[in-house]
Amino acid sequence: MIDRARIQQNLNNCLTQTDIPSLGPVKHGKVRDVYERGNELILIATDRQSAFDRILAAIPFKGQVLNQVSQFWFENTRHIIRNHAVRYPDPNVIIAKKCTVFPVEFVVRGYLTGVTGTSVWTAYQKGSREFCGNLLPDGMRKNQPFATPIITPSTKSDEHDENVTPAQIIERALMSKEDWYYTSQKALELFAHGQKVAREHGMILVDTKYEMGKDADGNILLIDEVHTPDSSRYWIAESFQQRIAEGKEPENIDKEFLRLWFKDHCDPYNDKELPKAPDELVVELSARYIQLYEAITGQQFEYPDGSNIQERIQKNITKV
Repeated sequence: MIDRARIQQNLNNCLTQTDIPSLGPVKHGKVRDVYERGNELILIATDRQSAFDRILAAIPFKGQVLNQVSQFWFENTRHIIRNHAVRYPDPNVIIAKKCTVFPVEFVVRGYLTGVTGTSVWTAYQKGSREFCGNLLPDGMRKNQPFATPIITPSTKSDEHDENVTPAQIIERALMSKEDWYYTSQKALELFAHGQKVAREHGMILVDTKYEMGKDADGNILLIDEVHTPDSSRYWIAESFQQRIAEGKEPENIDKEFLRLWFKDHCDPYNDKELPKAPDELVVELSARYIQLYEAITGQQFEYPDGSNIQERIQKNITKV
């Protein structure tokens, strides 16, 4: 049972940014704060909600969900590829091996969908039949599955990601041909496994992104996050066919409805000031994140005790 009252009580107890100088230099990303400590990284998942390359809101317990969903997948995909996770000292923290990160995000898509300006559906609607080196057939409909999942890589950027083809990745020396072949195949294997597990739990893994890097010994590792509601789109399997037949959007269990709300109420790409997301929408998104965690892992979400999250994190990290 999702405790919406507990979520409501914690609307003002979100981890929006950390400041722990004792952990070393920090980089504040869109969602994670990353500290460098020797040969390790301390990745702290905050409650910041990012979309359209902006911070839209703070979602109670979101950081914990992201971190623990990634932990589940890191431990359950080691048979496919090794990853950077070393230990998990706190519900919001992963201590990871430092890697040289490939400047490419491996975006894998199983369905023709999306609402952003960079989505495959947006390009397809405008008449494009080639996307990141993938040739798409005429006559496809929104939310229709591809015959086989496709990879649509993009360059990594703190501002706007750029869609690229595999040929451009190699031509620009972003990756070697050998590394691209290995990582792209692993991305497809990870996605196939993710779709299988999601289906077993009544969900459809629609699309996702992976990041990879090389450790000091030259091993390619899976890094960052895996199959979280931030990096992935999920639909409810049970209602999918009926909703498509009725011309409706699939029921989702990710942040897509937040994107849609902002698109309906402002221009999230260009407006200087964005409207405040309604509390009921924030509570709903938190509940969906927790629902996804419980469905995927088969474990009941453990709500924190309401104490200061940063103080708890700092205390737990100093123990290791």
